[in-house]
Amino acid sequence: MSSTVASHDPLPPLTADSAVAPKPAKRPRLYVLDGLRLLAAVGVLCWHWLGVERFQGVWHGSPSKLMPFGHLIGAYSWTGVQLFFLISGFVICMSCWGRSLGDFFTSRVVRLFPAYWVAVLLTTVTLMLATTIWGDITSKPTPTRVLTNLTMLNAPSGVADIDPVYWSLWAETRFYVLFSVLLIWGLTYKRVVGFCLVWAFLATVAGPADLPVLSMMVQPTYAWYFIAGIAMYLMYRFKPNLLLWGIVAFCWLMAQDRMRGVIGGYEYGTQHHLSWYLTIAYVTAAFLLVLGSALGWFNWVRWKWLTVAGSLTYPLYLLHQEIGFQLITRISRHLPPYPTFFVVLVIMMGAAYLVHRLVERPMAPWLKKKLDTSFAQIRRDGASD
Repeated sequence: MSSTVASHDPLPPLTADSAVAPKPAKRPRLYVLDGLRLLAAVGVLCWHWLGVERFQGVWHGSPSKLMPFGHLIGAYSWTGVQLFFLISGFVICMSCWGRSLGDFFTSRVVRLFPAYWVAVLLTTVTLMLATTIWGDITSKPTPTRVLTNLTMLNAPSGVADIDPVYWSLWAETRFYVLFSVLLIWGLTYKRVVGFCLVWAFLATVAGPADLPVLSMMVQPTYAWYFIAGIAMYLMYRFKPNLLLWGIVAFCWLMAQDRMRGVIGGYEYGTQHHLSWYLTIAYVTAAFLLVLGSALGWFNWVRWKWLTVAGSLTYPLYLLHQEIGFQLITRISRHLPPYPTFFVVLVIMMGAAYLVHRLVERPMAPWLKKKLDTSFAQIRRDGASD
């Protein structure tokens, strides 16, 4: 949920591994991906605020009755997560090309942690001062739970997220770990294609193999979005070919298959049946939007304000649920449902901007400088071992 869309630097010459590919030209910034990231975040927000029926205490009534149309949209907009993962595969591959493992580690720490630390602390304060709206998490955050959450590795440690939306960060982290293995040798066209093929095979056999560690790392449910995003980036950087089209098509086929096991969990939230056809339509739209970006369908989009909008995506995602619930349950006592939704959305967008402007922008350069210095010291001192 945290990927950034960066402008292309001049691309490095192709290596021997990728000599069969034409040398790509310098590409313009993909503003449309910034917009799609915000669309995905708002989709997840709509799912939590409008689509989840079992949190009726948030609206003092049933969202499906108070806002029938909004609930219909929100009941399926959780597929914004799938769009996030597609974009992540595309953007991570793009931003890592020609860079080292240390560069990748630094970029992820700088991008993810400052806003996340602030969000954890703000959400903790909110939960300590107000009653949580989640019916299945009734206890106040304990100090050890908060501190463990600050590592962003609380999920594998068996510690509940301070805000349940943080679950996707663990999925992203596992993708980063897998991709970092490839970075040890450096990215080339052949290696990245091979990485996609091997990951797809392992994700396919992980279930029958019944190896929990393998399933945890290769993510049989969500791998298809990351892999497809990577293949779409290769189409963008080089050019489409039958193999890349095949990888994307295979990922879509596996994604629709694994969706059978995903829908049930979201039906628990909506408290009613969800159409498989509508769900797959949303997922297919996500594939087409990122694929269209790769193929140049949206090159006409040159709205620079989308860069600002994209920068709000991550803090908005981190803040919107628990804090948003508390705002909704209070404001909805005084305003009708739809005005309440838009007022709280504006408030949360403002909060996201403040986190970006006051936390991410000033802290990122400082943190990057310190990490770069650390890696330089390690390389220097390690050379004398």
